[in-house]
Amino acid sequence: MLLLEVLRFGHRDWYSGEICKEDRPSDNNNSAAKQPSVSFVDDYFKAPLLHRVAWGCSMKLIVIHILGIYSLVFLGHVSWSTLAFQFVYLVLSGLSVTAGAHRLWTHRSYKARTPFRTFLMLCNTIAAQNDIYEWCRDHRVHHKFSDTNADPHNIDRGLFFSHIGWLMIKKHPDVYKYGSRIDCSDLIGDPVVRFNMRYYGWLVLLFSFGLPTLLPHFLFGDAVLPLFMLCFLRLTLSFNFTWSVNSFAHHVGDRPFDRNMKPSEVLWVSVVAAGEGWHNYHHTFPHDYNCSELGWHINWTTMLIDLMASIGQVTERRTISKAAIMRQKLRNGDGTRLPRRIREMSEKERLQLADTIQNAA
Repeated sequence: MLLLEVLRFGHRDWYSGEICKEDRPSDNNNSAAKQPSVSFVDDYFKAPLLHRVAWGCSMKLIVIHILGIYSLVFLGHVSWSTLAFQFVYLVLSGLSVTAGAHRLWTHRSYKARTPFRTFLMLCNTIAAQNDIYEWCRDHRVHHKFSDTNADPHNIDRGLFFSHIGWLMIKKHPDVYKYGSRIDCSDLIGDPVVRFNMRYYGWLVLLFSFGLPTLLPHFLFGDAVLPLFMLCFLRLTLSFNFTWSVNSFAHHVGDRPFDRNMKPSEVLWVSVVAAGEGWHNYHHTFPHDYNCSELGWHINWTTMLIDLMASIGQVTERRTISKAAIMRQKLRNGDGTRLPRRIREMSEKERLQLADTIQNAA
């Protein structure tokens, strides 16, 4: 248990409470969910900041980032083969989060057979971003109560908080209040997820530290110390690539599908986060396995899912019709993803066009 706690991030209280059927994640836009507007516990923000800090997690994150930066001095002490190996390892860790914890287990946007699910689960421990159950639970709460006090990484509390600060401070009481109602029974019923939960600490030690240290040592002859230090560089990059979706993709960028929500479209976030930066689309249509209307365009995760589908490891990919996407852009978007002639229309004309498309569908 001690090992498990050392390798986890975030305040350690678990959400508990009765799961209500009406609070299950919805296929609809998250804005349709009942949104909490005020805190149930006003004393949370009145308490001194030092009393709200999750000191254990904060120290772990600080140490990892310091070692990650320091590990740059070891880049010249390993072979090009090792650097290529570490790059592939970084990509696998990212794809396991995006294709696995996010699109498969959180949103159920496609189905995967046991071999691919097991592969994603093992690679997910390379990323070391908490076990699959905990990652998915937090993300479901984020979608249902996005950008409120019940959102674990609420952007309204600042860019730093939504990026990394939410892991360094105790969760807001609203996160527990509303998070306890999120249905995660499907995760508990998945034997692959249960295995990940039970052996998470040992799996992280093996796949995030053991293999990337020992395999290049025996395959390419590099020294153990530089290889071990590069694990912290990989984690530092992987963490910040994922967190950029929570922070920058809720802060800057276009909103072509819903101009009234915070999530936005940020190209560079899609580059580093394997296609997760098309975030305005994703929050509008959370159960589309593409997480974008652009298909493979800067979307390495969709490429992987489609590749696995071609060999029979992925089935039942959920998508949104082009007509539904266009209606959404016409009714609620900021116009940035519309043809010029449509952008020049009045709002009334756009709504009429949206109605015409709906009637023709």
